Amino acid sequence: MIDKLQGIADRYDVLERMLSDPEVIADRSRYQKYTREHAELLPVVDAYRRYRTLGMELSETRALLNDPDQGIRSMARDEIQRLEAEIEALALDLQRMLIPKDPADEKNVILEVRAGTGGEEAALFAADLFRTYTRYAEGKHWNVEVMTHHPTGSGGFKEIIAMITGQGAYSRLKFESGTHRVQRVPATETQGRIHTSAVTVAVLPEAEDIEVQIDPKDLKVDVYRSTGPGGQSVNTTDSAVRITHLPTGLVVTCQDEKSQHKNKAKALKVLRARLLDQMTREQAAQRSESRKLQVGTGDRSGRIRTYNFPQGRVTDHRIGLTLYKLDAILEGGLDEVIEPLIAFHQAEALQSGQRLETADV
Repeated sequence: MIDKLQGIADRYDVLERMLSDPEVIADRSRYQKYTREHAELLPVVDAYRRYRTLGMELSETRALLNDPDQGIRSMARDEIQRLEAEIEALALDLQRMLIPKDPADEKNVILEVRAGTGGEEAALFAADLFRTYTRYAEGKHWNVEVMTHHPTGSGGFKEIIAMITGQGAYSRLKFESGTHRVQRVPATETQGRIHTSAVTVAVLPEAEDIEVQIDPKDLKVDVYRSTGPGGQSVNTTDSAVRITHLPTGLVVTCQDEKSQHKNKAKALKVLRARLLDQMTREQAAQRSESRKLQVGTGDRSGRIRTYNFPQGRVTDHRIGLTLYKLDAILEGGLDEVIEPLIAFHQAEALQSGQRLETADV
């Protein structure tokens, strides 16, 4: 662990020299690349240097335990206790910093929300949940662009797909993939009975062209007229696009734009994200066929969260978290749930990692 930290510190020193090199400064691409890396390493290097300094202070203070003056020995014991506590806390911080990052964490997101079981009530909650994500994105200063949507007559969505663009979007929203269950009394319910319905959410990192290359020969592209709720035509031209990826059978449709070319571009973006997601899952399955379902895997097969309106309760079933803050969470306060999920994920990663011992200093 110390060797790894020292290697990071050495790399940081190299970057500092590079960033003052006139040749690097003149090369905008290289300069930006090194600046980003320098900024990423800075918190780790600062923490590591502080860790080493505290270790030296601890060694010097321990030597005072042999001082003939009892008062000095007493002060040394108090100082040792303080230093050991600070070193232990800093060691834990360093371990968290060294947890391997998901390479997709900084990517933009393709968000897909679909009504599941529950008919019209599920479609209405799909709209509610999408508004929650929109408000959350606004709070993070991210941009939300609807790619395609299929509304219902009562204001719900059978399906809505959007691109969310912003720094760290995937790192926060990836925990939302799964089945979201809602328990509430529908507006149309005359007996006051609570109904249970479900919505599925898929959060996919945006795929770059270089990551997923699509052969045009593998695509079947159909064009047709856009339709609204109930199937009525809302466009007099064949601008809607349906793309079928023949090798996998994946189908993506897009009709929100009046331009056929724009709809095709959006559909390809969604298709590319789905293909990357499929490839990632296949690789994970090959690494471990019996892999346990963990927070952050993005598995969408199981129920992850329940929203109980009569009790004002939100429960995340993956970590046993229950909050009586339903209104605040639906208004975009998702960090109340996301932060504990991230902490749990980090704790799981730390358990499988190597502890950083004071003796290593």
